[in-house]
Amino acid sequence: MKIPSTVPRIAELQAPPAWGTVDFISDLHLQAADGATFAAWRDYMESTPADAVFILGDLFEVWVGDDVVDATAGTTGTTKEQGSFEGRCARLLGQTAGRLALFFMHGNRDFLVGPRLMALCHTTLLADPTVLAFNNQRWLLSHGDALCLGDVDYLQFRREVRSPAWQRSFLARPLAERQAIARGLREQSEARKQSGAPYADVDGSAAREQLEAANAQILIHGHTHRPAVHDLGHGYSRVVLSDWDAAAAVPRAEVLRLTATGLRRIPLIPC
Repeated sequence: MKIPSTVPRIAELQAPPAWGTVDFISDLHLQAADGATFAAWRDYMESTPADAVFILGDLFEVWVGDDVVDATAGTTGTTKEQGSFEGRCARLLGQTAGRLALFFMHGNRDFLVGPRLMALCHTTLLADPTVLAFNNQRWLLSHGDALCLGDVDYLQFRREVRSPAWQRSFLARPLAERQAIARGLREQSEARKQSGAPYADVDGSAAREQLEAANAQILIHGHTHRPAVHDLGHGYSRVVLSDWDAAAAVPRAEVLRLTATGLRRIPLIPC
């Protein structure tokens, strides 16, 4: 008798033969107050030569529901801006999806991105994790937050907010109330960052176990904002994507590009 596996089935995506270049980005944390990072992202989306772009979470600093796209921006000076910042982002996603394949994976900041936005932007929502089969090799893609096993409080919070019941209850609240709650959570996060409290990194053993289950050798993820390549032993490794902050003292905006010759980091802003 065959014993059923206890490892959840990992989603898989087979790259079409025509794909020659695949880009990975994550942790842009786009928000209306950061015009520099939005501009860097816009320029990249309009010019990338990739056949497919994979956004591995935290494209947005916060996402409180797909209906935010319909909101109108406030008055700036004497000029009434048409549409919300999120609506501008959605239009750019849709325009980009008109010329290449676009994929999105939830992050810890934008886990409420839903099917309406994906349909509006002609973007495919990916499960976390997902295996990408490209160029006769299997690449495991993840945002990475679920593998930070040392962050016990966050993982408990993650389980709560990812439940369908919690999300139905939250999305039933008025938009303004959801935005106020999100501002409070961001302030708490910023306070923790300013305090210098350490953040948990991806657990190496958990990453290796996931790679083994996926029959892949390389994990590509974001979340930690610590771009590097980590040797996990036994032929396994993980590649960490950079976050983006074009307004930082040392600006950050980087793409991880995959071609038949392998992976290469592409800085978009000269240091």
